[in-house]
Amino acid sequence: MAVEEEEDGIHCSSSKRRPHNRKKRKLKKKRVKRRKMLKPSISEGISPLVSKYWHQRYNLFSRYDEGIKMDEEGWFSVTPEDVAMRHAERSGGGTIIDGFAGVGGNAIQFARMSYHVVAIDVDPQKVLMAFNNAKIYGVKDYIDFIVGDFFQLAPHLKGDVVFLSPPWGGPSYSTVENFTLDFLKPKDGYSLLQVAQRITPNIIMFLPRNVDLNQVEELSWLSSPPLHFEVEENYVDGYLKGITAYFGDTARRSHALF
Repeated sequence: MAVEEEEDGIHCSSSKRRPHNRKKRKLKKKRVKRRKMLKPSISEGISPLVSKYWHQRYNLFSRYDEGIKMDEEGWFSVTPEDVAMRHAERSGGGTIIDGFAGVGGNAIQFARMSYHVVAIDVDPQKVLMAFNNAKIYGVKDYIDFIVGDFFQLAPHLKGDVVFLSPPWGGPSYSTVENFTLDFLKPKDGYSLLQVAQRITPNIIMFLPRNVDLNQVEELSWLSSPPLHFEVEENYVDGYLKGITAYFGDTARRSHALF
């Protein structure tokens, strides 16, 4: 009888251990799943500085997984795709001069509207990336890619609209309480607009969300008579991503869209 109780005791002890083992197995499975979570890789041009932008990659390029290429600067300077589409809608067509094309976010959206685009960037590697990205979207034949300095090329350019998204100075721009136009690179916003006006009065500028709006409005007074002017806030997933300033006919076109 004592043996039977001991066997029962062993049996009971064994049955108590089984749930404990099952819990361990479940925990192991959870840990394995965590290891499989996607993370940015250095091979994609992702550094710790821009890793947060990698998590927003489909907002930047919806076809990112098809081979989109960006360098480090491209990650934090490319216009979000929805915003770039808005710029294309407002441009009105014809020939668009993209003075700081980068990796091609805006040029692609202008081209998707069947507009002719002249995409300029001083960095030959960025131009190669923009060409690659345009191929993925099937619009490379609508874009003339030029390696060069917009300021030097401007006197020789002809177009219906100039689009300007000059460098903002990197992610640190957001730490500035009031982003004035002299922070823009490689030249201040006043010089930039004056050069663009030699091509056309129809200008679109994509600027930081913390830009000094009084200074932006002053840009319209550089022309005589002053240019038509409008400011638009650009949101993605409820977050303010930037400010777009429309000058000339691009400002008038907002009423035709609604």
